[in-house]
Amino acid sequence: MQLKPILASLKHHKLTALLLALQVAFSCAIITNAVFLIAQRVQRVTTPSGLDERALSLVEVDDLDAGANPLALHEADLALLRKLPGVELAALISNVPFSHSQHGSGGCASLAAVRAVMKAQSLNVPGCAKADVYAGTPGTLRTLGLKLVAGRMFDADEYVPDKPSGKSVVASAMIVTQGFARRLYPDHPDRVVGRDMYFGEGLMKSQPTRIVGVVAYLHQANVSSDGRDDQSALLPLEPNEGRAMFALRSKPSQRSRVIKEAVAALNKSHPGRQVSADEAQTYVHMRASYFQGDATMIGLLLASALGLIFVTALGIAGLASFWVQQRRRSIGIRRAIGAARGDILRYFQTENFLIVTAGIVLGLLLAVLLNLWLMKQYELPRLPLVYLPIGALAMWLLGQLAVLSPALRAAAVPPVVATRSV
Repeated sequence: MQLKPILASLKHHKLTALLLALQVAFSCAIITNAVFLIAQRVQRVTTPSGLDERALSLVEVDDLDAGANPLALHEADLALLRKLPGVELAALISNVPFSHSQHGSGGCASLAAVRAVMKAQSLNVPGCAKADVYAGTPGTLRTLGLKLVAGRMFDADEYVPDKPSGKSVVASAMIVTQGFARRLYPDHPDRVVGRDMYFGEGLMKSQPTRIVGVVAYLHQANVSSDGRDDQSALLPLEPNEGRAMFALRSKPSQRSRVIKEAVAALNKSHPGRQVSADEAQTYVHMRASYFQGDATMIGLLLASALGLIFVTALGIAGLASFWVQQRRRSIGIRRAIGAARGDILRYFQTENFLIVTAGIVLGLLLAVLLNLWLMKQYELPRLPLVYLPIGALAMWLLGQLAVLSPALRAAAVPPVVATRSV
């Protein structure tokens, strides 16, 4: 019943209504894409590692004078670290998720797949995939807190030094993640224990490695964009280089003390070696450093979106207040001839709804175009369609909340006062 007078009123304020609709459109387009980008970054920052993160501390050592057998030196250090108060478990490891230190190898589920890889010179053949490789000394799985869901851990006699004297090593056993198992054996991912596969050096030499266990999840060393971050494999290869990374498991409340005592013990055991505090940190701190850029981007996008929301709401409320002042006399006349406060309130809410709706229609189109431009310029993913109705609903809600206060003031105008105003 109020559409005709509303439309008639808007015809007299075409430019003002158009400017407000354009503001809503641009806000809708930018905020929709900003929320999508924030969601992407939050998903990236919160991606699980598969480790017991709060119990882990890491100490890195670079022994330039380790000699021809660095593993012997590292094992002596490992024995020293295990004796420290508060250290429950310790292991020498090659790397951990989100450490920037990545080593990947290809694997195939059958010899026929290996031949297909050799012929195609590519892993993009059925039954083959690439996985990140993690290696460590006995006790690595328990130290990192990995959850074994099938099979067994490595036996003591399966551990061998990695690349002794520069020679390649083919491991006799391996433990894979469920994601890697699904990739290699899509038909029977739950029945991979005991199967032989060709992995790493074994793939190149056509020598099999037996899968002895499956862990629930272990993220790759870096975050990728192909959705295969859970394709990892663990090998019983003991790191045999001058650089060493020690993983220490302790209670979360004791991590700071454990790190401090570990650095002091390592420096004392070899006076010529200097392990600085920068080379020892909790896993939580290392993870935060890895995602520092993403966290900063989330803050910037969130601040931009909230600022734009505030400016848009201010524009809607300001225009509504201006129109209330202009229409005091007409509001008073309507009240005098029987219009209730609810009628006046609904009038301004409906008027705002029509303007905002026009802006939303244009804004959703601009949101799609903006996303296409971002995809082309920055290789961002496509905006899911579900964000469009969410963005529209948010703008409608914003419009109604912003106009509520001016509309209530208009509805509260006494008829006598309004009719006497000039």
